[in-house]
Amino acid sequence: MKYHYVWLAWSSGFLLPWLVLHVTNPRFRPVMLRVSLVTAAFGLTEPIFVPEYWNPPSLFELARRTGFDIESLIFSFAIGGIGAVLYNAITKRPFGPVSAAERLRPLHRFHSVALWAPFALFLVLYVLPWNPIYPATLCMAIGGIASAVCRPDLRLKGLVGGIVFLILYTLFMLGLVWFTPGYIPQVWNLSALSGGLVGGIPLEELVFGFCFGWYWTGVYEHFTWRTSAALA
Repeated sequence: MKYHYVWLAWSSGFLLPWLVLHVTNPRFRPVMLRVSLVTAAFGLTEPIFVPEYWNPPSLFELARRTGFDIESLIFSFAIGGIGAVLYNAITKRPFGPVSAAERLRPLHRFHSVALWAPFALFLVLYVLPWNPIYPATLCMAIGGIASAVCRPDLRLKGLVGGIVFLILYTLFMLGLVWFTPGYIPQVWNLSALSGGLVGGIPLEELVFGFCFGWYWTGVYEHFTWRTSAALA
């Protein structure tokens, strides 16, 4: 079948920058692995997006037959680890603990709310009559905002992380446009989306790339009371 292994090759391609980060940054390896394993579980949400958002050919035709696929687990695993440490790898800033005094600041009274709001809101927003990519992306943006409000040290890091991950993600999307012409129009449900294409890439994918990087850049620090902003 045409394009049968594209999704597998593309998702597995993200393992290359993951491996580069893992090999060249030994001190970040435990963080990468933990975050990647947790993020991999989000690959099990693929039935939410198939076929409403897209309908990719996959190994054993699992996506089209069941909604689930192996490629989504690989993709989620890889981008989770990348998103969590890419900023720190570039800036050479290690993770350190947030001080006890900082934890007691009034700003952190709603720490748990800020952590779980994106996931709880998705359940509410998902039932609205719109494509599931929109509540998913909106909730990541809410997560980025909540992190910035609750943890001011993550504000700049989140925005920079979003831009850096967007650049990486755009390169991968351009790979689909350049090396598999016709794949995006055939696989993405463009008629159910905004219709905006930037260099052949659905606008929704670019927004996803930024919002994922924005939220995931600080997700480890926010959940574990770690920081990198004050460390050189």
